[in-house]
Amino acid sequence: MDMTDFGSKKNDPAVSRRSFLKTSAAAGLGAAVGGALLARPSPDPASSQAESPGRPGDLPVALIGAGEQGRVLMESCLRIPGIRIAAVCDIWSYSQQYARGYLRKYGQDPAVYEDYRDLLAKEKGLAAAIVATPDWLHAEQTNACLENGLHVYCEKEMSNSLEKARTTVETARRTGRLLQIGHQRRSNPRYLHAIDRLIRDKKLLGRVGLAYAQWNRSKADLLGWPKTYPIDPAKLQAYGYADMTEFRNWRWYKKFGGGPIVDLGSHQIDLFAWVFGCNPSAVFASGGVDYYKGREWFDNVMAVYEFQTAEGAARAMYQVQTTTKYGGFYEVFMGDDGAIQISEVAQRGNWALREAHAPEWDSLVKEGLLLSEAPVIQKVDTKNIFVDVRVTAEAGRWPFPVDLAKPAHQPHLENFFDAIRRGTALTCPASLAYESAVAVLKVNEAVRTKSLVRFRPGDFKA
Repeated sequence: MDMTDFGSKKNDPAVSRRSFLKTSAAAGLGAAVGGALLARPSPDPASSQAESPGRPGDLPVALIGAGEQGRVLMESCLRIPGIRIAAVCDIWSYSQQYARGYLRKYGQDPAVYEDYRDLLAKEKGLAAAIVATPDWLHAEQTNACLENGLHVYCEKEMSNSLEKARTTVETARRTGRLLQIGHQRRSNPRYLHAIDRLIRDKKLLGRVGLAYAQWNRSKADLLGWPKTYPIDPAKLQAYGYADMTEFRNWRWYKKFGGGPIVDLGSHQIDLFAWVFGCNPSAVFASGGVDYYKGREWFDNVMAVYEFQTAEGAARAMYQVQTTTKYGGFYEVFMGDDGAIQISEVAQRGNWALREAHAPEWDSLVKEGLLLSEAPVIQKVDTKNIFVDVRVTAEAGRWPFPVDLAKPAHQPHLENFFDAIRRGTALTCPASLAYESAVAVLKVNEAVRTKSLVRFRPGDFKA
């Protein structure tokens, strides 16, 4: 499930097809209607399947859900050798045409379906399915794919219901199929290096007692659609949506999703337990429908988690704002010897900050685990007097030597496909993702009840 709807350009239900396509292209969505593709960044030809579709040994995959996030995952798949999108499913003809047209551009010609049940009944020989539909459908479709013998990559959140999310863990366990959930930071080499190597193995930060993360986006109107591509009202209702507004803006409805704290916060809240080595013991939160009157989910939320780690008490703060983009999105982990700021976007940070009293880090530079700090020279002109001031920002920045030169979702998909082909361990299996879902979905309960929500160890077991 993607987060782009909370930061999209202004759209109106009456928007014209031409202006919709222009806006979509600017947002990285593009369109492929009537065989014409808008220009957009192309997958690397050296690692795509553009040259030889259907080669022996290719892994045939179904894409269920060809909306914004489905397209992101589709593009990443095109960059992975040996992956072929054999079938595409979406209830919207607009998305069907986009996906098929885009894949044809790279030499793949998938079968197209409206109903995932038809796809499963007719497509034989599939190895896996990618589920990128709205959250409320994840469990139903994931379970069906698993029951049909397919391995599944399912976008987060596993479901907007913990009861339904639990069923996917049980089904994967019973069928013996692989189920990877789309917390893509779990496969990001920069996060693996910072958390596993530096924080956990090398104890770079000393005792870690505090974490902070945020994802802020500026205000945005409800999404619209091209007038020439509505879905028939009867079809919409058959698939559970009252109208096109509800279909296009499902993230704001309690029936379909979990609101911004789930859509945006899930990626980052998932990191807290990874760093602290345990699940939270409690959470309290403040939030509300403060800005977008008439929408069902809380548009602004602030949460504080409590953890009981092996080293003592720890806390994590999280905020998601959908009315300002100030600060963007990043995560910070703080210990008594230093801190790490990291983000999926390189420009937001990705360095360690050393406290003056901390043990030396030069040996870690020699090991290739950190880059040496780079002092900044500032020249101050005061009445023609130049003063050189050596500044080491916030105790000195020590950048990471590891970066990600691929789209953010590609390593996570690579891990999933490697698990199918070679038995590699999944970086975010269903049981782990369920623990994250519990921590995230309970925030909405804390906001609604205005109370401290306590977790029991058994709450995280599926």
